[in-house]
Amino acid sequence: MTPTDIALVRAGFDRIAPEAERIGLAFYDRLFALDISLRTLFPNDMRPQAGHLMAALAIVVESLDNLAPVLAQVQALGRRHASYGVKPHDFATGGVALIATLEAELGEAFTEDVRAAWSAAYGTLTDAMIAAMCVAMPAAA
Repeated sequence: MTPTDIALVRAGFDRIAPEAERIGLAFYDRLFALDISLRTLFPNDMRPQAGHLMAALAIVVESLDNLAPVLAQVQALGRRHASYGVKPHDFATGGVALIATLEAELGEAFTEDVRAAWSAAYGTLTDAMIAAMCVAMPAAA
């Protein structure tokens, strides 16, 4: 990611962070609207899960210019996702839900450059998670 991409992602995240729980819940609403079968992977009360999502995003967004220190955490997250029953292709659905959520929340500030930057950040994150999933549980691939 370029420094400009990183700045765009961070600026967008800074705008949504004050509404973290609401944004996290909106993401999951979109995710389940896209693929209702994913709902069974989660608890009934999604508020804690929304908090976990937004906390993980905060760590990754802060570390975009140097992911090495958080790479082990990202890989562990990928392995945990495999143990929950998440499949690599589910991350594509998550990406669609994330971009749609950001677009809705950022409004006019969600430009094509912002979309591209967030897509690159999500791709970087999920590539590492999927690689860890496949090493931990080759059948997940």
